[in-house]
Amino acid sequence: MNDLNQGFAEAWRMIVALDPDVVSAVRVSLSVSLWATLLAGLAGVPAGFILGLKTFAGRNIISAVLHTLTGIPTVVVGLVGYMMLTAHGPLGSFQLLYTQAGIVLGLFLLLLPLMTVLCMSATASIHAGVFETALTLGATPVRAAAAVVREGRFAYLTAVTTGFGRAIGEVGVAMMLGGNIRGFTRTMTTALALETDKGKFGLALALGLVLLIIALCVNASLHYLKSRAEKD
Repeated sequence: MNDLNQGFAEAWRMIVALDPDVVSAVRVSLSVSLWATLLAGLAGVPAGFILGLKTFAGRNIISAVLHTLTGIPTVVVGLVGYMMLTAHGPLGSFQLLYTQAGIVLGLFLLLLPLMTVLCMSATASIHAGVFETALTLGATPVRAAAAVVREGRFAYLTAVTTGFGRAIGEVGVAMMLGGNIRGFTRTMTTALALETDKGKFGLALALGLVLLIIALCVNASLHYLKSRAEKD
């Protein structure tokens, strides 16, 4: 119990003092997570919207593949990314392995199926009522689709938020594609794993607390926006 108390005390001291290792890991984590979430959102939200709104040949197959990919082990995603970025891989000439851009690519591959499925499900649940009603009232298909977007905006925002949470808490992809290089590709999760193995529980707990604080802030902001919208 004393070791745990000492660990938390050391963790708070490092956070308050803005320890360089903590700041560096937080900076890298936020950078790669935000970029990956942005890119996956730009691709996944429109794709999920179209899949949820339209019925076409092969849609069920695409849906089944996407649902399968949401449950794929992250180490498999890391392996695929590694094979793509290694010197003999298709993207080897770009020299992205063990860089932040390489981590972003891996996280993008991890988040894209998840965000697409969440947006597809949200659109499908709204589509039947809102889209058809809008068409009945004389709206064009474009305006009817816009009505679906307005109705499901918080569901899409939740999908993006979920993607960010998955990205910032990821360790396998970041370790395999980033190499856990101190001050360059070391994220909060990879640093946490390393420091725990080294027995430096103060730094590990500090990073864990920062992760929890970030998750709390993101979710609190989402709930605040929802409550404001409901009041309006």
